[in-house]
Amino acid sequence: MNKIALWEARHPKTVVIIAVLLLIPSIICFFATRVNYDIMSYLPDSLESVQGEKVLDETFNNAGMSILVIEDMPAKYTSALKSEIEKTEGVSSVIWIDELADIAIPVSILPDVLKNIFYSQDENKTMMLVKYKYAGSSDETLSAIAHIKSLINEKVVISGLSAIVEDTKELCEKQAPVYVAFAVVLALIAMSIMMESWILPFVMLAALGMAIIYNMGTNIFLGEISFVTQSIAAILQLGVTMDYSIFLLDRYYEEKLRYPDQTQAMASAVTKSLTALTGSSLTTIFGFLALCFMQLGLGFDIGFVMAKGVVFGILTVVFVLPEIILLSEDLIDKYQHKSYIPKFDKLNSFVVKHRKILALIFALLLIPSYFVQSKAELYYSMSKALPQELISVKGLNKLKSEFNMATTHFIIFDDSMPSGKIMQMEDEIRSVEGISSMLAYNSFVGPAVPDDIIPDSILKICKADGLQLMMVNSEYSNATDELNAQVSQLEKIVKSYDKNAFVTGEGAISRDLIKTTDRDFAVTSVLSIAAIFILIAVCFKSASLPILLTLSIELAIWINLSLSVLSGKQMSFVDPTVINCIQLGATVDYAILLTTRFREELRAGKDKKNAILSALSAAETSILQSATVFFVATFGVYLICDISIIKGICSLLARGSAISMLVIIVFLAPILYLAEGLISKTTAKWSIKNKNDNSDGEAVNNA
Repeated sequence: MNKIALWEARHPKTVVIIAVLLLIPSIICFFATRVNYDIMSYLPDSLESVQGEKVLDETFNNAGMSILVIEDMPAKYTSALKSEIEKTEGVSSVIWIDELADIAIPVSILPDVLKNIFYSQDENKTMMLVKYKYAGSSDETLSAIAHIKSLINEKVVISGLSAIVEDTKELCEKQAPVYVAFAVVLALIAMSIMMESWILPFVMLAALGMAIIYNMGTNIFLGEISFVTQSIAAILQLGVTMDYSIFLLDRYYEEKLRYPDQTQAMASAVTKSLTALTGSSLTTIFGFLALCFMQLGLGFDIGFVMAKGVVFGILTVVFVLPEIILLSEDLIDKYQHKSYIPKFDKLNSFVVKHRKILALIFALLLIPSYFVQSKAELYYSMSKALPQELISVKGLNKLKSEFNMATTHFIIFDDSMPSGKIMQMEDEIRSVEGISSMLAYNSFVGPAVPDDIIPDSILKICKADGLQLMMVNSEYSNATDELNAQVSQLEKIVKSYDKNAFVTGEGAISRDLIKTTDRDFAVTSVLSIAAIFILIAVCFKSASLPILLTLSIELAIWINLSLSVLSGKQMSFVDPTVINCIQLGATVDYAILLTTRFREELRAGKDKKNAILSALSAAETSILQSATVFFVATFGVYLICDISIIKGICSLLARGSAISMLVIIVFLAPILYLAEGLISKTTAKWSIKNKNDNSDGEAVNNA
C-alpha cells in the first residue's frame, strides 16, 4: 500500500483528473436510474395481497386505478371531461354513470345501486373511475396522472394510490435539490467554524461529493432505487463519512512533523490510516447491511446503497482526498483561522467527579427508555406522509366524507361460480361491519342477464380471463385496526366460496405491510447489534467492551425514539428499523474512539482518572465535529422537506447524533472509569504496551 500511496502523492493532478473524468459516467447513470415512489411495491411477492394486486393489474388494469371526485359540475361537462381523460396516453378506460345510464336522467330517479356508487348523499358530487394500461406506479401511469391533473380545475380532485405516488414524485423532484443544497451549506458553515481553515471544508466536501456521485451513479446496476433512498442517501453518506476525512487530515498533520517533504508525509498518512479507516467503516457498513435482511425490499434498497456509499467514501478518502489536499495546501494554509470549538474541561471534570451518580443514571434509564420506545405509534399510509393540501390527499378526504369510502377493497374470484353462490357471498360481504358500498356485476346487471348481450365496456369492468372482480368500499381508514380486522373477515368469507380467491387493494396490502415490518424490526435489530457486538469483540479482543459500548448506543437510540413517543408524535413504519440500524452503526464509532483513546492513555502510564480526562479531551473534538456535521446535514432536510417519511427519518437521525454524542461523553466515560478493572481482566493487552502493538490497527479507530 505504501508504494501506491507514494505514487498517488507524487501524481496528484493525474489522480484528480481521473477522479473528475469518472464523474461523467456517474452523473449520466445517476439521471438514468429510475426512482420508485411506491413503497407498497417493495412487499415480498409471496404475500397473497401482492399476488392479488398483480392479477388486478394484469387482468383488469385496476391496480393503479384513480378516482376523481367532481363537485357541482353539470353532467354534460363531466361527460366532456371524461372524453378528454379517455384520450390521455396510458389511460385504458374511464368509468362513469354514462356507461350504465343516460345522463339526461335526473340523479334523483336513478336506481339506488347506481346512485349509491357514483353520487354523494347530497347528489352534488359524482365519482369517476380511471383505469390505466400499465402498472399503477409505472412511469407511463404517473405521466398519465400528471396530464389528468392538468385537465381538471378546482372543482375536481383525484385520489387513489397511484395519484398519491404521483404527488410524492412531484414533491420529491421539487424539494430534493433544495434541501440537499441547504444541507451542504449548513455542513460547510459548521465545518468552517470548527476547522482551522476557510478553504478546508470545501476541499473535504469536494472529495466526499465525488464519493456521493459515484455511489448514486452506480445505483443504475440495481435497475431502480426508492424515493426514500434517493432522498436521504446523499445526506447520510455525507454525515457518516465526514469523520473519515477528518481522521486522514489529522494523521497527515501528524506525519508532517516527521517528514519535511509533504509527499512523503501524505503517503505515510494514507498508509497508516488505511487499517483504522477500514475498521472504523465496518461498524457503519454492518449497520446498513442489517437492513438488507428485511423482507420489505425497501430495507435492501436503503441498506445496500448506503453500505456501498461508505465503501466509496473510504476509497475517495484514501485515493482522491489526499491529492486534493496536496494541490490546495497553499490556499488551505493562506486562509487559516482559529477553531471555534469550545473547550470542555469543566464538563469533563464534572463527569469524572460525579461518575458514580452518572453511571447509576445510565443504568436507571435503560429499562424505562426501552419500554417507552417500544410503545411508538406508527403510521403505514402514504396519505399521512404527505401535506394535506396535495390534491391526492384532498381527494381521499372527500371520498371518505362524501362517499363514505375511506378505503377500497378488490375481491377477485372464479367467474364460473354459480350466480346463487355469488349473490350469497355478496350478501355476507355487505353485512360486514364498516362496508359502505359495493360495485359488483350482479348488482347492476342482474344474475339472469346473459353476458353476450352486455356491452363490452361494462363487461370488462367486472369480468376477464375467467375471473370476476368486485369492488368493495369501506368506511374505515387505511392501516387501522378496524380495517385490518375487516380485511381478515372478508378473506374468511371469500375463501369459504373460492379458496383461490384474492382480497387485495391498499387495505390488504397495508395490513400485510404491518405484519412484515413488525418482523423486520425484530430481525434487523438483532442482526445489527450482533454484527457490531462481534466486530467490537474481535477488534478489542474483549468480552466486556462489546456489552458496554453497544449498550451505550442502544440507550441513545431508545432515548431518541422515546422522545417521539413522549411528545405524542407518530412515526412512519420505517423509522424505528432504519434508526436502530443507522444510528447504531454510524455513532458507535464515537464510543469506539473514546475507548481507544482511554486505552492509549493507560498504556502511556497514566492513572485511570488522568487517562479518562485525557481521552475525553482528545476524543471530544473529533466526536463533536462528526456529530455536528451529521446533525446539521440531516436537520437541514428536516427543516425543508414536506414528506413525513423523509422528514421523520432525518429528524430522528439529527437528534440521534446529538444524543449519541452526549451519552458517550456523559455516561460511557464514567462507566469506562468505574469498570476499568473488569475491562482489564476481560480484554487482551488492555493496558500493557507491547513492542509489536500498533494501536491504530488493533482497534477500530475513528476521528
